[in-house]
Amino acid sequence: MFAPWWGARKGFAPLSTKSSHLRKLLDSPGLIQAPGVFNPLLARLVERVGFPAVYVSGAGLSNGMLGLPDVGLLSMTEVTRMAGQIARVTSLPVICDADTGYGGPGMIRRAVEEFIEQGVAGIHLEDQVADKKCGHLPGKQLVPIQEMVDRLEAAGGGRTDPDFVLIARTDARAGEGFEGALERAKAYIEAGADMIFPEALQSLEEFQKFAESVSVPILANMTEFGKSPLLTAQELEAAGVKMAIYPQTCLRILMKASEEVLNEILERGTQAGVVDKMQTREELYQLLDYEGWKV
Repeated sequence: MFAPWWGARKGFAPLSTKSSHLRKLLDSPGLIQAPGVFNPLLARLVERVGFPAVYVSGAGLSNGMLGLPDVGLLSMTEVTRMAGQIARVTSLPVICDADTGYGGPGMIRRAVEEFIEQGVAGIHLEDQVADKKCGHLPGKQLVPIQEMVDRLEAAGGGRTDPDFVLIARTDARAGEGFEGALERAKAYIEAGADMIFPEALQSLEEFQKFAESVSVPILANMTEFGKSPLLTAQELEAAGVKMAIYPQTCLRILMKASEEVLNEILERGTQAGVVDKMQTREELYQLLDYEGWKV
């Protein structure tokens, strides 16, 4: 049942409730599907449709909010602020992309504290160099294993909420192969990672083998036009994957639909021919709980 944030947060439970709920989801049977959002309104829609969690990708924020490529241009302040705006409008746990941590160990620790303060339930850190690339592009460069271990230990030091979920992403599959990614994952688990995000695995069999080879849950990135096949929830769950994210699906659909309606207006002089494809005013007001804000 959809619960508007403003109603749920009058005399509301501590923000840590969301992280503890995420922990319960991780400990429960079934795949957790977390669609990607880049603004609060989409987060409300994800909850209304019935998903159990929300994912905020760095690419989504870079592209959708600032019109920038996903190459590590966002600051810690920008991401924690925008992630907090999203977290505040939904009762679902929000998992956020924290890129490489925005700096050295001290900054990583501070970032975790800020994410927790903003009501985010978990983040993932990756093992690329600071000048990162999209996980499905060639030419990625990784830091040494020990440097990523240091990042994770610093993140653990900022965990003022013990239920806050720390996910380690490794981009090693592309450059170091499957076994290299697995070696890194095991080191990251030793450093305190609650979950592993093996980026750009290339088959269902690889996801299954990875899940069988580590002692914590794994996450699958079901991004379009990437290295990983678009697998169904049933396939992923059967392979032992615990969480699937869909980082840019909504943004890509929104942008394509917007392009089509803009062309319609330009060519025909009116949007009248596509009104039947739109969310209605009433539907938008219901999503926003317009009536609940009247005073």
